[in-house]
Amino acid sequence: LPPPPVVLPHEPVGGASRDLNRDVTTVHWNSDGSMLATGSYDGVARLWKCSGELRASLVQHSGPIFALKWNQKGNYIVTGGVDKTAIVWDVQSGQVKQQYAHHKAPTLDVDWQSNTCFASCSTDKLIHVYTLGTDKPFCTFQGHKSGVNAVKWDPSGALLASCSDDHTAKVWSLKQESCLHNLQEHLGDIYTLQWSPTGPGSHNPSAPLVLATASYDSTVKLWEVAEKGQCLHTLRRHNDPVYSVSFSPDGSLLASGSFDKWLYVWSTQDGSLVKQYKGSSGIFEVCWNKDGNKLAASLSNNSVCVLDLRTI
Repeated sequence: LPPPPVVLPHEPVGGASRDLNRDVTTVHWNSDGSMLATGSYDGVARLWKCSGELRASLVQHSGPIFALKWNQKGNYIVTGGVDKTAIVWDVQSGQVKQQYAHHKAPTLDVDWQSNTCFASCSTDKLIHVYTLGTDKPFCTFQGHKSGVNAVKWDPSGALLASCSDDHTAKVWSLKQESCLHNLQEHLGDIYTLQWSPTGPGSHNPSAPLVLATASYDSTVKLWEVAEKGQCLHTLRRHNDPVYSVSFSPDGSLLASGSFDKWLYVWSTQDGSLVKQYKGSSGIFEVCWNKDGNKLAASLSNNSVCVLDLRTI
């Protein structure tokens, strides 16, 4: 039998009421897998060891945290939330390194471009790019007509992808103000996106870089970004909004999870359906293991299932 799971109890911090919502909104491992960071509705980011020991509680946000990321080096964490700010934390000391308050509405996502540079996006339709040690964003991308739900840098750090409730995803470069590609084929809000672990800066440099977008229109789309930003494949099987997509470690497969309870695994080469699994309730998140032979899915009935692809 596998060992029982380590439970991470999110207890009230600093005299906060037990009635305060402490739902966990976001989790992220550091690059070597030795520590987990969690962000919660109580506005606290918590750092945990694999043993389950709480190493630090990072208290500064005045409302729920929506996004949290370690940098590659593991010395900083950036968090973003309802209070419209992004905060960079020094992991060693547990202190605030810098707080940025340039968004005019909640910060919905953050992502590191390097160990000292990150992007943030907001319901204010803007994307800011910051370098640590400076007071203001050195770059602001404008163009979305509704809130920006997610931002992700490609493996090389040269391209930033964003997606929005305006039904578009956009690809940006720090070399120009306007977007490189405006990806406009979805018919609903785009909830999330992911870059393939391929192309320059990745472990699979000879394979082409691909962007996947997941939408409330129940489809997933795969895009090329090297030339015109054309849609390569539209993956149609889901009957409800698609909340999560995840590339396998070699980029050859894409998993998608939807509120329709289905987890699908697709070939990124030709867009064909390779595997399927129906969960016990809606799927909010899917994630591969590092060997590319197992998938985890988090479900709306408070359960997580782990699938061995060799047996489904």
